[in-house]
Amino acid sequence: MKEVEGMTFTKNFRSATAEEWYIFLPNYQDPINSGAAGKAIIHYDLFGNRDVFINTTIIFDDPNLYNSELHSLVYLIADEIVNRLVGYADTLLSVHSGENSFRAEYIQ
Repeated sequence: MKEVEGMTFTKNFRSATAEEWYIFLPNYQDPINSGAAGKAIIHYDLFGNRDVFINTTIIFDDPNLYNSELHSLVYLIADEIVNRLVGYADTLLSVHSGENSFRAEYIQ
């Protein structure tokens, strides 16, 4: 819970159809530049006025989060990222974290 409670975000890029967010965690970071532990890319695919479908990709850069023993933590962090940044929209999620990579669907 410490990682989720201490998680912060910085928006890096925004266009009409996408956002990119850096993800900062208290105990994990990019080993090359000691920066963000990962990033989330949220792509809004608009199908007219009524239908909105969101594709979200989370890429973790800290290799410590690739350890299979931390699968529950990676899942919890990814779930919280979707809840905070995407909300309750229908979403396809792809998480890239070594052995802990997974795909999920969030349907209202």
